[in-house]
Amino acid sequence: MLTSLKRLRIAALGAGMCSLLQADHHVASDFDRVLVAPPTTLEGLPGEGPFRIHNENFLKRWVQRRSSWINRAEEDQGAVVFFGDSITQGWPNLSNYFPGMKSANRGIGSDTTRGMLIRLQEDVIDLNPSAVVILAGTNDLADKASAEMIAGNIKRILDALEAHNSELPIVLCQLLPSSPEKNRAPEDIKEINERIAAVAKGDPRITVLDTYTLFANEDGNARIEEFPDLLHLNNNGYGKWADALRPILATLGLLETDTEDFQQEEGYVSLFNGRTLNGWGFRITPPPNPNRKPNPNAPPRTVITEPENFYGQRASSDGRYAAINGRLVVTTPTEGRRIQQLWTTREFANDFILKLEFRATPNADSGVFLRGRQLQCRDYPLAGPYTELTRYKPQDWNELVITVKGNTARCECNGELLEAAFEIPDNGPIGLEGDRGQMEYRRIRIKEF
Repeated sequence: MLTSLKRLRIAALGAGMCSLLQADHHVASDFDRVLVAPPTTLEGLPGEGPFRIHNENFLKRWVQRRSSWINRAEEDQGAVVFFGDSITQGWPNLSNYFPGMKSANRGIGSDTTRGMLIRLQEDVIDLNPSAVVILAGTNDLADKASAEMIAGNIKRILDALEAHNSELPIVLCQLLPSSPEKNRAPEDIKEINERIAAVAKGDPRITVLDTYTLFANEDGNARIEEFPDLLHLNNNGYGKWADALRPILATLGLLETDTEDFQQEEGYVSLFNGRTLNGWGFRITPPPNPNRKPNPNAPPRTVITEPENFYGQRASSDGRYAAINGRLVVTTPTEGRRIQQLWTTREFANDFILKLEFRATPNADSGVFLRGRQLQCRDYPLAGPYTELTRYKPQDWNELVITVKGNTARCECNGELLEAAFEIPDNGPIGLEGDRGQMEYRRIRIKEF
């Protein structure tokens, strides 16, 4: 909450705001300079790289938006703060995209990562946010900042947020595609995204969201259907971004907090009760195949040396798998990629029909094991292999129906055929794999014959 002294200063500043906007960026006090007015020099300010100190339109926007936020400081306490530049600023009516979630837009057009660092305390930290969604760096790129410089400023932002609250969840969105016409070539954007991912690697507070692959066309550039000027999103683009964020925000407990009341069909037995990981656990990892040549580019793999049973627990011992409001969530690994499996404690030798629903973040990679053999279960349009599906719903719930007879399985997604005769072993458990991104499963049920 705001202190009495700060309220008095804000009131005084509000009374003089009109004159501040008309003045040549006059600074009335140290407080005014820090909270609202843009700096007249970068000397002594944090970060490195560009800040558009000579761009008159940007400076006016800086004053106008930050002045308007002063009046909302109390109201926006505890919100999910969306922090960025014009792409964030242009997001209309955040509450319509995330109903029931308190949100605050703190985007300023033309801002850079250094500018965001300069205003971080007042615009974000002072709101005591429940989470922060960050998209930053495209203006730095246009101003010829290096990928190392951009990632360095983002690291400073992340470090400052950690110093404020070491458990504050952060969703770090990858830089969106644009176009060489906008001085934003795809190879440069990819390098920045790699640097950003490296900064976030290993930090359990941070979820890196693959918003680049979500939006990029086959050349790695923006699509005109979502970026009319090849830089800024239209309503279709904001809808896709919201869909990509929603599963992450739900896992953080900020959305979809009610457990659904699902009634399964007669004859089916639930494999997941929606509240705990009863019936699931880790199995010992088998030794590597000595006849298979090691792949130096393969993602790391979790090796389990002792079996674990998660009866009565809401999450696996390492937190990778969690029961959250009716969903069995395979969370995004902090390393970026890490292969791991969760197994049923039961094995299944009879014929059966397995039904479940899954939801994937952009380019997420998971899998469903049938008696030990993996059927790829992914964000199919981006991650494959079933890229031609017409009924798949990106970042929404999709139904998988698997009918097993003997040693073969017929596999369908939303009624479309994935595999007509998928060969599987005689006996074994059901498993769920994690690799990259976040995958959620629900309504997992089986009918044996």
